[in-house]
Amino acid sequence: MVDSCCVPGCVDPLASGAPVPLCEGHVVLVHDFAEDRRGVEDTLPGPCLVCGCRIGVRFASGTVCAVCEWPWGDVPDSDLAPPRLDVVYYLRQRDDLGDRVKIGTTTNPRQRLARIPHQDLLAFERGDRVLERRRHAQFAASRYPGTEWFRATPELLGHVRIVAAGVSDPWSLHARWLSEALALRG
Repeated sequence: MVDSCCVPGCVDPLASGAPVPLCEGHVVLVHDFAEDRRGVEDTLPGPCLVCGCRIGVRFASGTVCAVCEWPWGDVPDSDLAPPRLDVVYYLRQRDDLGDRVKIGTTTNPRQRLARIPHQDLLAFERGDRVLERRRHAQFAASRYPGTEWFRATPELLGHVRIVAAGVSDPWSLHARWLSEALALRG
């Protein structure tokens, strides 16, 4: 039976109840090592400068936003133009014209969506005009002629469910994409 720490050169007695043969000092060392890598969810001191979230993950090396992973305290360079982020959006409108979905694209969704009457933002999909045209062709049979609006068919709504799978808030997904684009820019 082992009665001392298994770390070479250490002769200290085993820590009481330790699942591996380590002394108290090495158990604490392993614990601190794991804590540095795992992180602890916590409230940020203020809103994230990229996405506005108030929840962060605290590591020994610093804290990051829980939504977009922007490092807390880092300020995006205001001299640089925001990164270009093309998205295809899916909006839903129910009115006297029927239950319909608009498929469009933009690089500035907040500004664009503010100008379009709609009831629900269903999803964002990363992509530009090429993807938008592909989606228009894919659902052409349900398109209102001369518009970017489509009847809310089971096929179209099924596609939107797939695009939005696992995303409770399309805006938080957009914020994460924006944060990633900022981080990749250096």
